[in-house]
Amino acid sequence: MTTAIDSAGRIVIPKAIRDAAHLEPGTKVRLRATVSGRVEIESEPLSVDLERRGRFTVAIPTNRRSALKQTEVDRTVAAIRAGS
Repeated sequence: MTTAIDSAGRIVIPKAIRDAAHLEPGTKVRLRATVSGRVEIESEPLSVDLERRGRFTVAIPTNRRSALKQTEVDRTVAAIRAGS
């Protein structure tokens, strides 16, 4: 896919790529330029607080997030089982 940078320096990430990378409006991203001239974009790690629940320690997001869709859960489980 090809896109262009506008006069204000903005770039539109095509919907198919946003969907594949789970980038939603308001998602914070990190930009990095490599020595080869490639630009990399990755979502910023989720900020969490650790809470003790019984014997377990669980990570609780500090900012509200939308719930995962069942299709996203199924795809992630399948990828983990496949060793991807």
